[in-house]
Amino acid sequence: MTSGSIGQYAVSLLEGLGRYAIFFGETVKWTFRPPFDRKNVTAQMLEIGYRSLPVTAVTLFFTGMVMALQIGNAMDKIMTGSSIFIGSAVAISMFRELCPVLTALLLAGRVGSAIAAEIGTMKVTEQIDALVTLSANPVQYLSVPRFLACLVMTPALTVITDVVGVLGGAFVAYFSLNITIDKYIENILQNLRLVDFMSGILKSVFFGIQIAIISCYQGFNTSGGAEGVGKATIQAVVKSSMAILISDYFLTYLFQFFE
Repeated sequence: MTSGSIGQYAVSLLEGLGRYAIFFGETVKWTFRPPFDRKNVTAQMLEIGYRSLPVTAVTLFFTGMVMALQIGNAMDKIMTGSSIFIGSAVAISMFRELCPVLTALLLAGRVGSAIAAEIGTMKVTEQIDALVTLSANPVQYLSVPRFLACLVMTPALTVITDVVGVLGGAFVAYFSLNITIDKYIENILQNLRLVDFMSGILKSVFFGIQIAIISCYQGFNTSGGAEGVGKATIQAVVKSSMAILISDYFLTYLFQFFE
């Protein structure tokens, strides 16, 4: 790769980030302008939050089980009986990283694809142009409800999966590691800090914003009929997942200064 092609790639990358930033600014601006479509926001919250609950809860329950089994066995190999501390190990890892990241990735796959496909279909069938002719702002009508729903429901789902993941760990601790539930909970309460919980919740807020903005942007910029809708859907999932994983590192690094 020549220096010229590297420069062109860097310029195109910055241009893409700029377009996302402009779209984000437009969405935030129209969020605070009347009329407020509460019915649409509520419907999106049900779709994004309530209907995503089964898949996120089941996934994180078994993730908590796997974490407890792997960490507990590793701890016993290092020092016999040290698996008694498995509660705090599972809780901290779930609260800080696994629950917010895995929940966001699942939402990017389930919700992000649906948002991009729905808005993309409206774009190629000229329904968005029809909204403009009816004096309705497409960003306010389509992007804002999904943005608010992701902003609220991603942290809400993360809180639920925090609890479910810890319960999964308790299940394995009791039946496979012979650790009583009261010892498991006691170890969590002794070592878990508020910052462990809040860092995961704050991450999920950023992840929810990324899912909504990237998916809506891809939908609004769909072209090329059914094939274009498919490409927009794929790009929404891939870009959202990459943004979540990349931003997770920087957020983790940033939160270290507040501990």
